[in-house]
Amino acid sequence: MRLLSPHGVYAPQEDTVLLARSAAAELRCRGHRLPGAEVLDLGTGTGALALLAAREGAARVTAVDISWRAVLTARCNARRLGLRINVRHGDLTGPVDGHRFDLILSNPPYVRSPAPARGAARTVDAGPDGREVIDRLCADVPRLLRASGVLLLVQSALCGVGATLDRLQEGGLRVRVENRATIPFGPVMSRRAAWLEELGVVPPGLRGEELVVIRAERD
Repeated sequence: MRLLSPHGVYAPQEDTVLLARSAAAELRCRGHRLPGAEVLDLGTGTGALALLAAREGAARVTAVDISWRAVLTARCNARRLGLRINVRHGDLTGPVDGHRFDLILSNPPYVRSPAPARGAARTVDAGPDGREVIDRLCADVPRLLRASGVLLLVQSALCGVGATLDRLQEGGLRVRVENRATIPFGPVMSRRAAWLEELGVVPPGLRGEELVVIRAERD
């Protein structure tokens, strides 16, 4: 899908593609094409994942983003493609609290950052350990899943895959790593490589990271 992605809105990248592949397989294999299935995309950005779910036949798709620019971009992309999604403005699960979904997708900010995120950096930066948003998702998402509902979350291995698995399991979900891909550092990570080496997060000279899609299912 060709999507509008203005400055300040996270443009689909390798992590989006990796999560989209897992999401498409989940939508097809688990029968989410059936009437009544509901999908939630948290931190939708351009709307790429929400629009994929709508194209794959999900009955109802809700997308949430804290950025008004992202909300308007996702709505515009939906109109251009003739796909129906409900895009809401708000902070993570706040706009949908109390509702339950069959499938939740999220490509949250997970890049380790030495300084607080401001402006466009909020689309990628997530604090010194990269977990500012992921930990909130792990705490909030379990109560939003219906029975047999699934969360698919993509993150970098540099911000702790084991920690995410543990927190989701503590929330009562069955967890596993669904997909992996290794990619070279992009511009942001390349600029922070020396800092990451000082932290001991990456070995000297390493200029790549593993992306991981985590699948968590409610019984």
